[in-house]
Amino acid sequence: MASDLISNANDTNFGAEVLSSDKPVLVDFWAVWCQPCKAVAPKVENIAKSYPDTLKVVKVDVDSSPKTAMAYNVRSIPTLLVFKKGQVVGQVIGNQDEAKIRAALAGYV
Repeated sequence: MASDLISNANDTNFGAEVLSSDKPVLVDFWAVWCQPCKAVAPKVENIAKSYPDTLKVVKVDVDSSPKTAMAYNVRSIPTLLVFKKGQVVGQVIGNQDEAKIRAALAGYV
């Protein structure tokens, strides 16, 4: 479920992909079986297209990366977390509209 503008991260490479990024990162915690995750995916894709030079977008499959999901207290999916300099600075839970996701990014991109 990644595109040219969206990377995949997992328990092994999350630090390198997200925490060490010099850009803000939008992380989409999702699962293949999750219908709301499928609904939010095009919105995340639109956001990735809007900020190709100033935002990194990463997807984390919670089924294949349970340690990362647990480390960030992801209890419901989709969960979108905004990271800046390795710290969580924003959060959107559930299938929210694109404007709400963009609002969580305001001031970081």
